[in-house]
Amino acid sequence: VLFSIPASYGLHELCLLGVASALKSSAYNASTIASSIKYHAEFSPSFSPELFELPKAYFATAESVRDALIINWNATYEYYEKMNVKQAYYLSMEFLQGRALLNAIGNLELTGHYADALRQLGHNLENVAGQEPDAALGNGGLGRLASCFLDSLATLNYPAWGYGLRYRYGLFKQTITKDGQEEVAENWLEMGNPWEIVRNDVSYPVKFYGKVVIGSDGKKHWIGGENIKAIAYDVPIPGYKTKSTINLRLWSTKVPSEDFDLSAFNAGQHAKASEAHQNAEKICYILYPGDESMEGKILRLKQQYTLCSASLQDIIACFERRSGNSVNWEEFPTKVAVQMNDTHPTLCIPELMRILIDVKGLTWNKAWKITQRTMAYTNHTVLPEALEKWSLELMQKLLPRHVEIIEMIDDELINLIILENGTEDLVLLEKKLKDMRILDNVDYPESVQKLFYKPEEETLKETSEETLKDTPKGTSKETPKAKRTLKETPKDIPIKPKQAPLGKALEPSGVLLDEKAEFEEVEPEEEDSEDEESSFLKSDPKLPKMVRMANLCVYGGHGVNGVAEIHSEIVKQDVFNSFYKLWPEKFQNKTNGVTPRRWIKFCNPELSSILTKWIGTDDWVLNTEKLEELRKFADNEDLHLEWRAAKKSNKMKVVSLIRQRTGYIVSPDSMFDIQVKRIHEYKRQLLNILGIVYRYKKMKEMTAEDRISSFVPRVCIFGGKAFATYVQAKRIVKFITDVAATINHDPDIGDLLKVVFVPDYNVSVAEMLIPASELSQHISTAGMEASGTSNMKFSMNGCILIGTLDGANVEIREEVGEDNFFLFGARAHEIADLRKERAEGKFVPDPRFEEVKKFIRSGVFGPCDYDELMGSLEGNKGFGRADYFLVGKDFPSYLECQQKVDKAYQDQKRWTKMSILNTAGSYKFSSDRTIHEYAKDIWDIKPLDLP
Repeated sequence: VLFSIPASYGLHELCLLGVASALKSSAYNASTIASSIKYHAEFSPSFSPELFELPKAYFATAESVRDALIINWNATYEYYEKMNVKQAYYLSMEFLQGRALLNAIGNLELTGHYADALRQLGHNLENVAGQEPDAALGNGGLGRLASCFLDSLATLNYPAWGYGLRYRYGLFKQTITKDGQEEVAENWLEMGNPWEIVRNDVSYPVKFYGKVVIGSDGKKHWIGGENIKAIAYDVPIPGYKTKSTINLRLWSTKVPSEDFDLSAFNAGQHAKASEAHQNAEKICYILYPGDESMEGKILRLKQQYTLCSASLQDIIACFERRSGNSVNWEEFPTKVAVQMNDTHPTLCIPELMRILIDVKGLTWNKAWKITQRTMAYTNHTVLPEALEKWSLELMQKLLPRHVEIIEMIDDELINLIILENGTEDLVLLEKKLKDMRILDNVDYPESVQKLFYKPEEETLKETSEETLKDTPKGTSKETPKAKRTLKETPKDIPIKPKQAPLGKALEPSGVLLDEKAEFEEVEPEEEDSEDEESSFLKSDPKLPKMVRMANLCVYGGHGVNGVAEIHSEIVKQDVFNSFYKLWPEKFQNKTNGVTPRRWIKFCNPELSSILTKWIGTDDWVLNTEKLEELRKFADNEDLHLEWRAAKKSNKMKVVSLIRQRTGYIVSPDSMFDIQVKRIHEYKRQLLNILGIVYRYKKMKEMTAEDRISSFVPRVCIFGGKAFATYVQAKRIVKFITDVAATINHDPDIGDLLKVVFVPDYNVSVAEMLIPASELSQHISTAGMEASGTSNMKFSMNGCILIGTLDGANVEIREEVGEDNFFLFGARAHEIADLRKERAEGKFVPDPRFEEVKKFIRSGVFGPCDYDELMGSLEGNKGFGRADYFLVGKDFPSYLECQQKVDKAYQDQKRWTKMSILNTAGSYKFSSDRTIHEYAKDIWDIKPLDLP
């Protein structure tokens, strides 16, 4: 299509059309929008001028939308500055934004106008929007939750910003080959990003390595080392039906040009010449770089510190600017609320302390009070391996000043634990110290060690007196050596050896040189047992010294929240029970939510129209409580017809997507059964595919007539990424694709069963799959999923869930009704005993479970060796064995529940009613509700409506 701007449009006129007209929403119509798009195609060029093809049309359209956003964005920013109210800052390593174009014009209520304008220019809005790559700034639920929260914050007019990192290559782009998952770098920034604005005037220094010295002013100074700059890239986040447009600030890293070693380059040492640039820029290359190597660990810690340091420097600069000439640091927590999304931003705590003490000159006590009142922490996991621990040795090298601060915080916490618990019950005190301490495998202070031992002189005196009493006159007995008086430790309290503190020399035995004499008086025959009992006081040189980031978060902040009711109870009663008993007021529940704008209105316009028609208003987009009104129409046949038609329309789109992405042809008349989420053993994609294999085996054993009468036709759809170094998760992906290749080419089965793995699952794929879903699987081992948010999106879109009583499933089932949720599996409180039973060899597998494993090993799904995968489900103990996630235990219950699913689906009237009631009951799971709770209970912020 040849493209040119009519001569009647002068530059000045085009500028006015492109920017100034945005001041009045009434100025927006298809004609003015088309003119704005033309203007950007001509004067904001990213492509050659001859053609106006889809990529160019997308960029020009996005830049046109950005004009309107910038005006509201600047107005929001200026109003925040003027009013100087308390503001929330949401720090997250991930923001899984998805595409921005349709969301932005939807929130601006300009979708129709933009569709008309693009038609005038020879294009279709859907095709233009399809040119936008997903922003590769996240991976799973953590990042998508953060993005939903930003949407709700803007929509509800709360003063808030988000902070993250600008990853150049994202996590990875997933491809599926005959060998399973393969990873390649994301290319989302290859052609530029029209939604971001680089703020070249907003940059902050970030330091690594170096050393800490005391200056002539008596203050600590962190000097030397490696210095980089964090540069701000801002992305506007518009609210729905409001002027409020908040900011997502992403940091990119670099060093000045003068750090390029020109002489080395000219000498042919090209790698050396650019070493400083490479070291700085690679910090923001990849989300979650592999950390098997020391280099990977260093890079991850650099990422976390860059996010914390740059963001806090920016927050403090804003506070000082708004305070003018009267900066009062006591007011900082009344103006600033920092939310740490999981443990990745934990270094905010020692970094804020460092800035307040070393840079701003506050005392330790004042800085600590300010820090605790400012910080709050969201816990997202109960998995021990996901509660971050960092090597103290690594942290000391990379962030020496922060280690000093963390050690002081740890000392204060130890003293507080002793003060609160007393020393009467040393067994209880030991448990509390081991549960709550921030440093792991680090020697306790000498003063603490003495609490668990009687002084040597007193012990010698006592034993001498006892000896004199018991020894007959005229006989002699050697004076016994000193004995420890540590009370016996119960067997069920695990002992975790600690390691020597920094700066203390160790003998080969691991005993501190300057404290060795204290232990030389121990009797040899008592040494082993008593050393074992008291080992928590001393370090074990065979184990690394660690920093427990979650414990630092809990102690260093004023609020700790879980993300679903069952998860928050586990956090209080198990994960952080000792903290909870000491500070119950810190702990809260904030059940997750998702934005109904993106996840119903924009991604499912057919359903949205139905909701608005039957509820009588589109107010449900902002007040999801109105969705409850659908309940009274749940049996209405007219609604049923419209509901099924909308679902069929969405399924047809997915049929095209599957054919395009995988080459498989599936029937829209089959049930669409979907499990899309990060691939992890605890999420149990393996249970799902084993159930499919069992279903396939039973089909193969039947006649064609029996198959048709016995089974509902299904398309079983998987999607999700396995972390690049997570071998078992990648085996699961490979297995799913092998099963798909066999079943989908079996002429006996036809459309009765299809299995599809959609590669490179992301937000845009989710926006197609979720509206088309009829059954969705949320089948994690009970007690292991913190919340989940995809379950909420599926339910909102009228999908029925099959799942365990885990995470938000519990609350979803309560809201939609027990009859409208397919429940199976062990309960959370049973899991520990079931694992114990397995370890004791008492578990008896169901014959159907053994049958399906044998079938897989027969080679029916190809030559791949599945012994490692099947072996993880066998045995009673050992790493990678013993079915830790209870797939075998829940398998029979799962199969029986799937039979109930088939039966329900055969009655389409019943199924449609269940679908309607799922949407009606999903009202609670709006992120608007969650954000109102955070704002009131944790951040203490109020909406700020722009004039």
